[in-house]
Amino acid sequence: MTNVASGITIEVDDPELLSVPVEGVDVYVTSKEVDGKTLAEIASLPGARGVFLRKITRGAVATSIPILPNTKIFRGDILTLVGRTQDTNTAIKMLGVPDRPSDVADVAFIGAGIAVGALIGALVWKVAGVPLTLSTAGGALISGLICGWVRSVHPKFGRIPTSTVWFMNSVGLNIFIAIVGISAGPGFVNGLKTQGIGLFLWGALATTAPLVLGMFVGKYIFRFHDALLLGIVSGARTTTASLGLVCDIGKSQVPALGYTVTYAVGNTLLTIWGMVTIMLLS
Repeated sequence: MTNVASGITIEVDDPELLSVPVEGVDVYVTSKEVDGKTLAEIASLPGARGVFLRKITRGAVATSIPILPNTKIFRGDILTLVGRTQDTNTAIKMLGVPDRPSDVADVAFIGAGIAVGALIGALVWKVAGVPLTLSTAGGALISGLICGWVRSVHPKFGRIPTSTVWFMNSVGLNIFIAIVGISAGPGFVNGLKTQGIGLFLWGALATTAPLVLGMFVGKYIFRFHDALLLGIVSGARTTTASLGLVCDIGKSQVPALGYTVTYAVGNTLLTIWGMVTIMLLS
């Protein structure tokens, strides 16, 4: 049959025929119909025809779940599907809500998170005459972590494109470092002129020794994971640049979990400790 066909047919290129729309899409499972069912049971449903499951993530920390016939799917899981567009659309209707990649950032969600966090950080509580505050930076940080957790659990809103995240991490961080350096430069130079090089050396010792001691205490006494420990140390020094470096090297945002509380505490103490010292000495 092949010999006969090759003698009387001509192979032609038909782009329209060969153009099959295929997409990969993350689906947030909300349907009660599939909640608690195994992959084998879901595969037997009509809506599962023609799609392939590439990944299952679960929970706020995006835990990867193995793809096995007896793996159960629950509401809140995120399934990464690949297939023809018409097939993935059918599967999405059966499973829940799609989370397709987009170049559009949810500016309303981002702005609301920053505004609410800044307002919370602007609040000041006085305890025995000592003002306690998270500061606008600390409030925005905590708000960002909460918004990120909400987004991870309910990815129906709050999408931030990868390019936007890169811009915030890289450009924003560099601007922050530049502002800190410019504002601290004149005072540092004046201190060197009046106090000499000893001011720099004692400052370096006072900055380094607690961090080194904290790493040993966290690792051998509290048994923290290395990623969390480095985030904790970065937050204790309120150094966003070091957190960014740790996250880049580890290719993970886990260190940010340890950064939060220590940053808020460190930032608060940084704000009020001068006043507390004066009150103690007086």
